[in-house]
Amino acid sequence: MTRTHKTTAVVVLATAAFSGTLLAAMAPGGPDGVSPEQKARIERGAHLVASMGCDDCHTPFKMGPNGPEKDLARRLTGHPQEMVMPPAPPPSGPWIGHTGATGTAFAGPWGVSFTANLTPDKETGLGSWTEEMFIATARTGRHQGKGRPVLPPMPINILNALEDEDLRSIFAYLQSLAPVKNRVPAPVDAVDGSK
Repeated sequence: MTRTHKTTAVVVLATAAFSGTLLAAMAPGGPDGVSPEQKARIERGAHLVASMGCDDCHTPFKMGPNGPEKDLARRLTGHPQEMVMPPAPPPSGPWIGHTGATGTAFAGPWGVSFTANLTPDKETGLGSWTEEMFIATARTGRHQGKGRPVLPPMPINILNALEDEDLRSIFAYLQSLAPVKNRVPAPVDAVDGSK
């Protein structure tokens, strides 16, 4: 191999190596399409969701061999759409919070509320939500930041106390879940029993 051929080979190899590095740097993420920063954000969100007890209300219970247990096949899908609840209790008299058998429906002075589907299903979950809507919900206590009030037992005061970065992490984690179609019923008003 002549000196010119060696120089050409070195230039070709260096160009190929640089191009591969440049292409990797320009790619949106690693092999799974998720950047290290986004992966860290999702992991932080998973930690927050677990430590804040989101599964306690948003994951339905089922009867297991040792009694009620979380139905992990329906993790964070909210109140099961096929479960029909009895009418709301009357608005007068002493109120004690009542929950449905799955732990996803709650009755109190506000009426009956059903836990939301937190998976990224576009029709029935958070799939059509933006990060801004999620943060606005935490800040205002209103659905998508501008709709009806978020109802008990949702601890909106805890979400509101979080930093925006933590809310972004929770949203990133929820958006990383597999979407599950589960249309949760609308809340039932306590005054007249209508939706």
